[in-house]
Amino acid sequence: MVFQRVVPASYRPVLANRLFRRLTLGFGVSYLGDGMSFVAVAWLAIELAPAASAGLWVGAAVAAYTLPGVVGALVFGRRLRWMPPRRLLLADNVARGVFLGAVPFAWFAGVLTLPLYVVLLAGSSLLHAWGSAGKYTLLAELLPAEQRLAANTLVSTLNFAATIAGPAIAGVLVLHVSSALVLGLDALTYVFLAVLVARTRLPSTGQASPVDGDAARGGFTLLRSHPELLGLLALTWFFNLLYGPVEVALPLHVRELGAPGALLGLYWMLFGIGAVLGGLAVGALRRLPLWPVTVGIVIAWGLTLLPFGFDAPTAVTVACFTLGGAIYGPFVALSVTLMQATSPPRHLAAMLAARSAALLTASPLGAALGGPLTALLGPRWTLGGSGLATVALGVIACVLLAARRAGRASSRSSTAPHAT
Repeated sequence: MVFQRVVPASYRPVLANRLFRRLTLGFGVSYLGDGMSFVAVAWLAIELAPAASAGLWVGAAVAAYTLPGVVGALVFGRRLRWMPPRRLLLADNVARGVFLGAVPFAWFAGVLTLPLYVVLLAGSSLLHAWGSAGKYTLLAELLPAEQRLAANTLVSTLNFAATIAGPAIAGVLVLHVSSALVLGLDALTYVFLAVLVARTRLPSTGQASPVDGDAARGGFTLLRSHPELLGLLALTWFFNLLYGPVEVALPLHVRELGAPGALLGLYWMLFGIGAVLGGLAVGALRRLPLWPVTVGIVIAWGLTLLPFGFDAPTAVTVACFTLGGAIYGPFVALSVTLMQATSPPRHLAAMLAARSAALLTASPLGAALGGPLTALLGPRWTLGGSGLATVALGVIACVLLAARRAGRASSRSSTAPHAT
């Protein structure tokens, strides 16, 4: 009875599924490891790199932790796209566990160089796009269609919650032990999920399969015939691109302040809290016009980064980054909802496939560019510049949106029958 009163009705059938609860435990543990890596990946690069080239190596490390997933999605597509989702999930988690687990061993042995570190991070991320596809395909096979939205929401909320706890734990650990050991803990969380999946009897019906490259290519063709959706994809891609340098510049900003890694953990923990609260507010935001709210999020997120460029006190930037999390959190849900509302139903799957394929490159590419930018401009100006460019992106989107709506209104008035 208490369970029924506390849990909303839409989540009760999902949480009543024993296999879903078991998988959720594994996802939650692995997400906690991901949260710790927000701090550990960049901080270990800072510990290993000479001060003069720290920005370049942090950018390389952050990009290596994500960007090879795009290569894996393309190179292994023909071989892996028909693999059962359970095997995809296992392959990704084993790769993550092995390559990330090699980092602390190399560190203990005294052979962990920066190039080796980047190679190990790249190896850990090579199958991650397929692991993500396997995870959501597995959920689709496990649950009926009417329960999938609730299940995806619960899994996404777990991810945001881990963004709160993971950086906080890592921020404390890097004060007392090496960041390499934190990455070792991250590896163990993937091993835990792999063992749990391997020991769980899961469905393997083949009714739902990960979207392959042919669907994505067809989706791009369809998007070209829908300028509004193509514009939404472009806005989302550039928004994610401009976010990428933040993951590189923020740890270097903390180092520039002479602060410990715990401050970096605090930034990301509070960002996660803001993102959870912002995500929970999506229900209210859905009653607002989707396009203006989506563009408004872009502008508002950029504004929260500007205080870094003005050398504002740390307390101010921490508060702004927390507010930024609340603003940034709902963006993905709103942009997907906007595409769902605008796409022709028969083409929605292909268009979403194209969206996912395109966005795989944006944030990692931004992180790769963040290294040279931070080396050239410094962390403060990189963060502030990212905010300024994001504000400009939102303003351009506002102008184009207003022009398009004015054109539609003019077209309707010119074709309306005249009174006689």
